[in-house]
Amino acid sequence: MVSEKRANVRRRETLKAIETLSLLDDNLITLVFDRNIEATELLLNVILQRNDLKVLEVVAQREYRNLLPDGRSLTLDVYAVDRDGKVYDIEVQRASAGADIHRARFHSSLIDTKMLKAGQDFKEIHDSYVIFITANDVMGAGYSLYHVDRIIDETGVFFGDGSHIIYVNGSYKDDTDSVGKLMHDFRCLSSSDMFYPVLAKQVKYFKETEGGRDIMCQAFEDLAEERVLDEKANLIKNLMETMKWTAEQAMEAMKISETDKEHLMTRFIL
Repeated sequence: MVSEKRANVRRRETLKAIETLSLLDDNLITLVFDRNIEATELLLNVILQRNDLKVLEVVAQREYRNLLPDGRSLTLDVYAVDRDGKVYDIEVQRASAGADIHRARFHSSLIDTKMLKAGQDFKEIHDSYVIFITANDVMGAGYSLYHVDRIIDETGVFFGDGSHIIYVNGSYKDDTDSVGKLMHDFRCLSSSDMFYPVLAKQVKYFKETEGGRDIMCQAFEDLAEERVLDEKANLIKNLMETMKWTAEQAMEAMKISETDKEHLMTRFIL
């Protein structure tokens, strides 16, 4: 009975948290865009100022593992590929610190490492776009979009290596402009206030229907479990370093369950 009451209280708290979410929160955007080609095409066409971009694949929370033993890996908010093979990494960041320019560089470089197989020519590498949608105007110049491309200093000509970084100003307001409408929708807490029906439909489902809220609640629980695993992994690594133990010895000392051992060994390469 006590555990049931706790579960009910936890669910009510989670539902209240869900009410405060917008598309500027990765908990919601990853669910709205996961395998949603229509919504992803809308987003990319607006940001890239096109009307002909066709998406072939879109996956949320795609993991990019670093091949270095101690290298940092990535989990992309939304990963997409268009019909021309161009790759898109779409990230949302409420905190400006999360959109640091060095992070954009790291995302771009790690994505590039996965594009070519052994024996492929370097010319076969596809264009990549790292798109940061930020709650605030991190560049501070008042524009809706900031395009970052390499140029040759001496000539002012674009280098043209196919690597692109775009910052989208989530605070931009102009209801007559497509980007302004898109960012308006990203800030909305209610689907009824949104401009784009394809986004409103998904937000309504996940925030305002029983089935969608159940999925959101499960996502919150999964995230909490991931954080617990992160904490355990850090403790294990600290023990390995300070006590000169193996991962197995550290996990035995911490009395880690067999199930968690398997997750930790595969996820964190201990």
